Amino acid sequence: MEIRVLAGNGCLGTGFKPESLERGVTMKPHVIACDAGSTDSGPSSLGAGRPKLSREACKRDLRLLLIARDRLQVPLIVGSCGTSGRDVGVEWVTEMALEIADEENLSFRLAAIKSDQQPAYLKQQLANGLVRPLQSAPPIDASTFDSPVVGMMGTEPIMAAIEQGAQVILAGRASDSALYAAVPVALGADPGLAWHAAKTLECGAACAVVPAADSMFATIRDDHFDIEPLDPEARCTPLGIAAHTLYENANPFLLTEPGGVIDTEAATYEALDERRVRVRGSRFHPSDEYTIKLEGAAIAGYQTVIVGGVRDPHVIKALPSLVQRAQAYFRERVTDLFGDTLKPGEYDIEYRLYGIDGVMGHLEPQRDSATPRELGILITVTAPSQEQANKIASLVAHVSAHLPVPAYEGIVSTIAYPYSPPEIPRGAVYRFTLNHVNVPGTPLDMFRTTFIEV
Repeated sequence: MEIRVLAGNGCLGTGFKPESLERGVTMKPHVIACDAGSTDSGPSSLGAGRPKLSREACKRDLRLLLIARDRLQVPLIVGSCGTSGRDVGVEWVTEMALEIADEENLSFRLAAIKSDQQPAYLKQQLANGLVRPLQSAPPIDASTFDSPVVGMMGTEPIMAAIEQGAQVILAGRASDSALYAAVPVALGADPGLAWHAAKTLECGAACAVVPAADSMFATIRDDHFDIEPLDPEARCTPLGIAAHTLYENANPFLLTEPGGVIDTEAATYEALDERRVRVRGSRFHPSDEYTIKLEGAAIAGYQTVIVGGVRDPHVIKALPSLVQRAQAYFRERVTDLFGDTLKPGEYDIEYRLYGIDGVMGHLEPQRDSATPRELGILITVTAPSQEQANKIASLVAHVSAHLPVPAYEGIVSTIAYPYSPPEIPRGAVYRFTLNHVNVPGTPLDMFRTTFIEV
């Protein structure tokens, strides 16, 4: 048995070389797949239902993939459409696919698989004890499901769509690996090899040397799979392929998917040549209980940011203590300005001092007494409304520019602002609401598929 899988790239819209895709087409894959989303960039795409990447960028990639699919007459699978995989994202990519079909004179049967979850369903599942927390899950109640929630599908809804004749599958939120594992598993490939190959393909050529947004190819056989980048100038190494199991996983050997666990502990990685790696020994352990990961997001407030910089060593030395004093002052002033309409716990003023623990905060392990030469400052004001955030930020920006520095007598300028005015409204900001799984009746229960003859 030999099953060949072509990965367009790591994310629809990030681009790939047309010549790389063309090389993959000549290798006659059984399926083309491409991820289109992630939670890597935070909760905003899920909460707002807006894609991270531009329509132009996504349509460019989708056009090339659809044309390649038409030449090969194999399935094309795109998952987590619109970044978050919400229904609006599936509709957005479907609209592009229809436009491209018209422009390129393409015909195919399209399956749109939607993954938005209905609040009433999840509330009933929660009441029945079938929504379960993962590690470090936030507390939830029924009201949590009144904000957007998607379920992360496995291979089953994709395989079901293909069985019903779908040639182009545009899926909502999906396990990245499931996009690449669905066809090999359906064709009878060893599940351990199929899932491990899929895990390796999920980010396109990000696991190649040098990492890039480009195409990858896997060939799955009875007792191994081979992996290679489709740019002749790129290469894969055993170390790079093995290291990819660390990406986004707490355990590099046990990788959890909706229907089971990929076990790479006994896997071996062998260089076939300077560009290709052969992997053996991967296993897949089906779960006793099938679960679907839930992802949710809700508005956390509205935000205004202020960016500045400091070059004066006396100001830099004094800032950590000055910021604490400023925070106390702002609490009093906000109470004066807003009274009972805005209580202390309803807004937040945060200073990040880039140059002094700005990235890691209190977790920074490498502290020393050396004073940085230059300091970048990011001030973030979050409040229940944009108007309130703007008003607080205007106060914070003015006062922060003239904090009293002990080394000087009289007023001094403490922060230099590169913009005028310095306050930059960001609009609504979001927070993740869930780190939970749901136990559905079947792997298909939480997803809805619509077919379109294009």
